[in-house]
Amino acid sequence: MKQNDATRRRTLTMRTKDRLAGSVFFLPWLVGFLLFTFYPLIFSLQLSFNAYQLLPDGAVMNWRGFAYYSQAWNEDLNFKLNLGNSLLFIACATPVVMVFALIIAILLNAKFPMRTFFRAIFFLPVLIMSGPVISRLLSSYTTDFSANTPQIYEFINQLPNFISRPVLVILNNLVLMLWFSGVQIQIFLAGLQKISPDLYAAAEIDGAGGWEKFWKITLPYMNPLILVTTAYTVMTLSNYTNNAVNRQIQDSMFQTSNLYSLSAAMSWIYFLAIILLLLAIYLIFFLFGRRGKHAQA
Repeated sequence: MKQNDATRRRTLTMRTKDRLAGSVFFLPWLVGFLLFTFYPLIFSLQLSFNAYQLLPDGAVMNWRGFAYYSQAWNEDLNFKLNLGNSLLFIACATPVVMVFALIIAILLNAKFPMRTFFRAIFFLPVLIMSGPVISRLLSSYTTDFSANTPQIYEFINQLPNFISRPVLVILNNLVLMLWFSGVQIQIFLAGLQKISPDLYAAAEIDGAGGWEKFWKITLPYMNPLILVTTAYTVMTLSNYTNNAVNRQIQDSMFQTSNLYSLSAAMSWIYFLAIILLLLAIYLIFFLFGRRGKHAQA
């Protein structure tokens, strides 16, 4: 009994030490979040409801309620257009990034010479991503199908608008979309390496081919990671500096008549739109997940 009590005390002490060590490592992130993310978040929400003025005696805020939200949504002619274009870009780019990342991860998970080198190559865009690099990429390596391939452009334009517009967005921004796939490739690659090879061996014994193994083993095991990386992709693309709505928010930030307040209201409208998009993605995954479980049952 005494030995068991001593063992339990030692175990509890080790758990306490582990929790304390984890808290110490977590503390810098928590402090950084409170100072550099949470406080600016609350302050921007406050700005969106108040008129902000810089006076010799200091900053003054005057309550305006939803006036700046109404101005952004009802009076600004460009905001809704830019918001729609940005959401369309995110909605079109996310599936392209996810499919491309999953295919590349499956290829990189195979055994071949210099696979570590190729894994680093596909992660390289994440390391060198910056404003000048993206600007150079857009100016030199994007394709304008209306000018370079007018036949394809005319064919796509004859399709219904709900088909032609997303297709043109994807084709004109394909290189830029693939540039955002580095992190997703690494996450998928880590998930693929967690799948036991015995499952694939058992499937091969039962006569399953590559297509059946992908749909019955790989994809079900990757579903949680696909959901996480989809949310990550949406957030990454929404924070992309050069998309239409972010450019407008930056341009309106220093207007003397609406100093910070109008841009803050635009930012929160954009934030709510992204939240709704994420909720829609979660519902899609939830519904397909339930349908898949019923099909297996």
